[in-house]
Formats: sequence, C-alpha cells, structure tokens
Amino acid sequence: MEIVYQEEEKKEMKLEEALDRIDMLLKKMGDKEVSLEETFSLYQEGMQLLKRCNEQIDRVEKQMLQIDEEGQIHEFS
Repeated sequence: MEIVYQEEEKKEMKLEEALDRIDMLLKKMGDKEVSLEETFSLYQEGMQLLKRCNEQIDRVEKQMLQIDEEGQIHEFS
C-alpha cells in the first residue's frame, strides 16, 4: 500500500497537518508488515515534510513582533 502524498498536497498543508502526517508516517514505519523499500519512501516523505515545517516556522519567527519596555513594536530578530 503506497501512501506517499503528491507534492501539490504537501505545499498546501498547514503546519499542524504536516506534523500529524509525520506522526502517521512514524507509526507506519514501525509496522513490521511494511517493506524496507516502503519504509525508505516513508522516511523520504517525512524528511520533506519536516523541512517544510521548519521553513514555515522560520517564516513565522521572522514575522513575529517584539514589544520593548516603552511599548514600541520592533520586528523579531
């Protein structure tokens, strides 16, 4: 059973959905019935999703604002 998502579907995934998918992939990889080839495919998909999650988190961190003691708003750095 092949469960690899298409690239377009991964691009549209929200962070929470991607993390849920990674969790599902990990559970599937732990299944003794899964072949080595499928496990490798699942691993590759998980790594792509993890990279996408990190990119999304980085974008959010750069957009965050920091308020100083005087109430002034500055971009997070």
